[in-house]
Amino acid sequence: MLDDTLLDDPAALQRADHDRALLALAGAGARVRTALRLADAAGVDRLRPDGRPRAVLVAGHGSALTAAGILAALAGTATLVTPLEPTDAAYVPRTDRAAAPPVFTAGLAWQLPGWAGPLDLLVVSSAAGGEQGLISLAEQAYARGCAIVVTAPAGSPLAEAALQVRALPLPYVPPNLPDDGAPSSGAAAEPDLPAEDPAALWAHLTPLLALTQKLGVTQLPYDALAATADLLDASAVRCRPDAAAYTNPAKGLAARLAGTVPLLWAEGPVAGAAVTRFAAQLAERAGRPALAGQLPQVLTAHRGMFTGQLGAGADPDDFFRDRVEEPDPLHLQVLLLRHVPAPAGAAGGGAGGAEEDAGPAEVPADDEGPRSFGAARAHRLAEAHDVRITEYASARPDPLHALADLVALTDFAAVYLGLAAAQS
Repeated sequence: MLDDTLLDDPAALQRADHDRALLALAGAGARVRTALRLADAAGVDRLRPDGRPRAVLVAGHGSALTAAGILAALAGTATLVTPLEPTDAAYVPRTDRAAAPPVFTAGLAWQLPGWAGPLDLLVVSSAAGGEQGLISLAEQAYARGCAIVVTAPAGSPLAEAALQVRALPLPYVPPNLPDDGAPSSGAAAEPDLPAEDPAALWAHLTPLLALTQKLGVTQLPYDALAATADLLDASAVRCRPDAAAYTNPAKGLAARLAGTVPLLWAEGPVAGAAVTRFAAQLAERAGRPALAGQLPQVLTAHRGMFTGQLGAGADPDDFFRDRVEEPDPLHLQVLLLRHVPAPAGAAGGGAGGAEEDAGPAEVPADDEGPRSFGAARAHRLAEAHDVRITEYASARPDPLHALADLVALTDFAAVYLGLAAAQS
């Protein structure tokens, strides 16, 4: 069981945060600004496209594919957005016997769809820039006449290969973390499967959105990315480690998810991208499984969870349960994320709203505001089986800003849950 008093101990959180995940998330806004500036310097701002590509294919792994899913949610049906996942993996021999073994991702391979051609755009995005599979994919796309954009660290093999296939090279912005001899967590249990930088999503997503905004794939306002950086800064202040749990929404969410099997539900494509991201972060940062899905389909997909052993069958207040010998039983916890745009100029919805920095609001269980039929049915399903349901809604009119609100909240919650559980 999680000792939630640890969430109010900033020193304990700092000791547990060996890879500085909280600091990396706090710097997400700065990374967006840097990536936006470097993308403009690389030539994105000077592009004069003749029209939208038929399809945008985004290749990578980890957060690069999450960025592709977010682009698909923001683009809607205007342009086909296809994430390209790795299709195979190969052994990569060591170049130096004394060196650490190559990371598993160095041997991943990708395959270009058979229909891809001169009307399509391939975006290759990598935080390491050393995947030979991505270099081969770019060469495939060049042979077929695709337009190519490569996001990778400057000087990496992938960035160098971009010049050979006449791709537009965009820089990947790494985290700016101090190197002050902080304590290490020790040797990794799986050294070839290192944890991903928790804020890498924004280093992949920013150049991708800057590019697709210029190409007309998305209909974002011209200053949407700059404003997103400000929202991420505000979320970092709101969710900072020294903020008490009762004022820190991320700590509160982490405490609610402790000792549960989370069902992450979403209404709308933006919230759908956020719950998919949250499920991945809970696995990566907190070591917790979670099931994610989008209304209305998720209600039929997860119905069996409510009628099974994790539903209302196990009573945490069972008088006869041995609280010393028996561990606390696991229970379901539904988290429903929604994007409910407020009218322009309304509080919390526009640039000058009174709740501009408030972030996504927790919706009370007895809220009588309008809900879609799917959301109302989700509440009835949870209530009928005595399963707690927590709902957060973002009222920002811009979908990217709503996404930033929801992702920032859940990213911090996943890290807090992992850190507190590690110290329990």
